[in-house]
Amino acid sequence: MAMKYLETMMTESVLRAQQQYYGHAANIRGAPDRDLLGEGEAEFLAARDSFYLGTVSETGWPYVQHRGGPKGFLRLLNPSTLVFADYQGNRQLLSTGNLSVDDRVSLFLMDYPNRTRLKILGHARVEDARLHQDLAAQLANPGMKARVERIVFIDVVSFDWNCPKYITPRYSLEEVEELVGPLKARIAELEAQLPLQKS
Repeated sequence: MAMKYLETMMTESVLRAQQQYYGHAANIRGAPDRDLLGEGEAEFLAARDSFYLGTVSETGWPYVQHRGGPKGFLRLLNPSTLVFADYQGNRQLLSTGNLSVDDRVSLFLMDYPNRTRLKILGHARVEDARLHQDLAAQLANPGMKARVERIVFIDVVSFDWNCPKYITPRYSLEEVEELVGPLKARIAELEAQLPLQKS
């Protein structure tokens, strides 16, 4: 577990709650300024086809948005920077607006089949894709009809690998096909061995 994540999230109110319910509170000291993403995190990110993005509005309300795309659409530029393309959509721009007044974000990435989750804290900025045309072209999903309007850069502060407890395994259609493919092939093989029935 990255220490900066705990130091950031263990606020005074959290410590008071720990003391009230458990009789003691965490004592996090000496955390670095940030925790860099490593090889394990890079591999996990490259295999994800979605994540949840949490922001906070100027009136203090949390907002969580689901982001999806092809595997690896959330890219690691370097050990402390993530980036993804933001497409023309429903024109609400809730996350974009929130980030213009409070750049703090929380990302929640799930691997349901393997019951694994990665949480990331960072500071995000949204930039017009026209200012980064080469990067926008690299990030664009060829299967998308909508154009890339913005690019979201996330400066990672820290991350936390969460325990698998209570994660219900769920599978994408692609994952189900991969799992049942050998079974289908074996069924077809056995059916081909059956004598032909005369009608």
